[in-house]
Amino acid sequence: MLEIAASGLTFGARLEEDDAPATVTAFRRLLPLESKIIHVRWSGEGGWIPMGDLDLGVGPENATSYPGRGELILYPGGVSETELLLAYGYVAFASKAGALAGNHFATIVEGAENLRELGRRMLWEGAQDIAFRERGS
Repeated sequence: MLEIAASGLTFGARLEEDDAPATVTAFRRLLPLESKIIHVRWSGEGGWIPMGDLDLGVGPENATSYPGRGELILYPGGVSETELLLAYGYVAFASKAGALAGNHFATIVEGAENLRELGRRMLWEGAQDIAFRERGS
């Protein structure tokens, strides 16, 4: 399980190890991860963490352009920069270059009732602190 603390809210996420093993392994190498999450510009109801030209060494895996509420996707770079996206509602994943598909590697299974509030804070209050760590570490 992945523990996520964002804007004073807590979430637990299941790592999708069967469907995205390479992406989960690459993400684990980043842990613990502390950053800021900001509201998406083109994709709808989500927050994103831009990671620039970071090369995680993974390609498309369990990729989707339409992550569901509570799904985390990692875009490993290419057409746009490397980024992490957390959907709090409807998302059609895109960049200024057009539609993208990111690797669905984790799903929030605890605290999902607070996703809409996190989205509101990102939209109306700006960048929010966010931290990821694996439970028990």
